[in-house]
Amino acid sequence: MLEALTGLGLSASAGLNAYIPLLALGLLDRYTGLVDLPHSWQWLSNGWVLAILIVLLAIEVVADKVPMVDHVNDVVHTVIRPTAGGLSFGAASGAKTEMVTDPGKFFGSHQWVPIAVGALIALCVHGFKATARPVINVSTLGFGAPIASTIEDVFSTAMSLVAIVLPVLIVVFVAALVAFFVWVRRRRRRRRAEKAALRAARSGVPETTLRLPVDPGTRLGR
Repeated sequence: MLEALTGLGLSASAGLNAYIPLLALGLLDRYTGLVDLPHSWQWLSNGWVLAILIVLLAIEVVADKVPMVDHVNDVVHTVIRPTAGGLSFGAASGAKTEMVTDPGKFFGSHQWVPIAVGALIALCVHGFKATARPVINVSTLGFGAPIASTIEDVFSTAMSLVAIVLPVLIVVFVAALVAFFVWVRRRRRRRRAEKAALRAARSGVPETTLRLPVDPGTRLGR
């Protein structure tokens, strides 16, 4: 069960930033004893792979903080983040950590399951992120983009480390993510209602008149 929570945290983290959880697994496996990747995932701790991930992370960090460019970046990462989520969950499901000393039993021989689940989780988080960013950009005239991106990077890093070191706390992180996206969704609906009211006021037609359905019986009576 703990490896499932670790994979959940890492794949959700990949939905915010594709490269942070992969770097966390690779660096901790290479330089510490906190992670021991299985043989099939040892390539994650290869020096060249880590160097490439660092370069890609640097590009992602810069691009995601520029208004409009962040939208293009989200479109490009629609495939990359789910792929990273699947890789993160797959690697974590067979890795030894401080909390998981006997990995692999939860998923058994079905090793494709954690990869598929991780990709789906990362895709969902990515979708929420890509939906929330335009709302933040519009409501702050673009000034909120670097702030929101920095918070996402910090949150992704913290969630990756917690998923590896203390996976039971991942439930708290996931709950925080859900609460944030619910808040963004409500704010988006409120902004749409405000825009509809403004358009109605400019046209001189009350908003209630625009929304009231026409009674067929009344129309026939006339």
